[in-house]
Amino acid sequence: MDLTPLQELIDDTALAALGPFLEETYLQQITQGDFKKWRKLLACLPQLTASSFTLGPKIDIGTATDFDQATLAALELQLREFIPWRKGPFTVFGIDIDSEWRSDIKWSRLQQALSPLAHRKILDVGSGNGYYGFRMLEAGAELVIGIDPHIAYVAQFWAIKHFLPTLPTFVLPMTLEQMPSKLEYFDTVFSMGVIYHRRSPIDHLMQLKESLRPGGEIVIETIYVDGAEGYCLTPAKKYARMGNVWFVPSISTLLQWLPRCGFSDCQVIDQSTTTFSEQRKTDWMPFDSLSDALDADDPHITIEGLPAPKRVVVIARRP
Repeated sequence: MDLTPLQELIDDTALAALGPFLEETYLQQITQGDFKKWRKLLACLPQLTASSFTLGPKIDIGTATDFDQATLAALELQLREFIPWRKGPFTVFGIDIDSEWRSDIKWSRLQQALSPLAHRKILDVGSGNGYYGFRMLEAGAELVIGIDPHIAYVAQFWAIKHFLPTLPTFVLPMTLEQMPSKLEYFDTVFSMGVIYHRRSPIDHLMQLKESLRPGGEIVIETIYVDGAEGYCLTPAKKYARMGNVWFVPSISTLLQWLPRCGFSDCQVIDQSTTTFSEQRKTDWMPFDSLSDALDADDPHITIEGLPAPKRVVVIARRP
């Protein structure tokens, strides 16, 4: 994890306050998620230079003919050490990483409705392995910073970044709460699949707003449930096998929250029901997935008897 290029990009900007989080002393203090193990695996990745790369629906790095088969077979074994791969897809020197989520499907639903990302500085909260950050660069973003506390997914990003070292996208092992307060820096802030994991969705929205410059755009993607304004599902214990789901709002409730937090021009740009073709178990994510979270006899409800996941994307502006 070479954070020197990021440090150079943010010097003399409001993001210079991130400096302490880029230092080796901070990284050494991270103990959760077996960070030392992941960094050791990253250090063992081969020094391979891709003949080409494409930032499209599939992040495609190099070709299967760039190196000999023994080298690529060894690389595949190394990349499999980073299982489970949740977001993607990626192809690395012909090795297809078939992730649990077809994240390209979600991106295709929202990209046309966003303000143009060209020349924008972007914060991607809950970025996971950074798939969307690469798509944001494809759309012309100047800089993408992802943050995620799940160390295994941060490590996946750095495994991919290892072969694309010059691209201005980064994922840092930190939470939104650790970000410097009142940055007012980013042109666009994404929070996709995060808000229902927060114990205080209102605090989450306020922290996102503080990261945005005046006039900047927020993109919220979340699970929702049908219901009137003010209605919000609070699972007793778990939702779709997930234990860290606190509040699942109705769309009208989410549209109520955003103005209360100071956002304007709120628009619903997409509604969808998650399908088994978009989220599923694969060879690169062989554990429980959507099919295991839904009732075997009625896919409209979860195994807990709650409404099955539907998702909405809302954009809004900080005045």
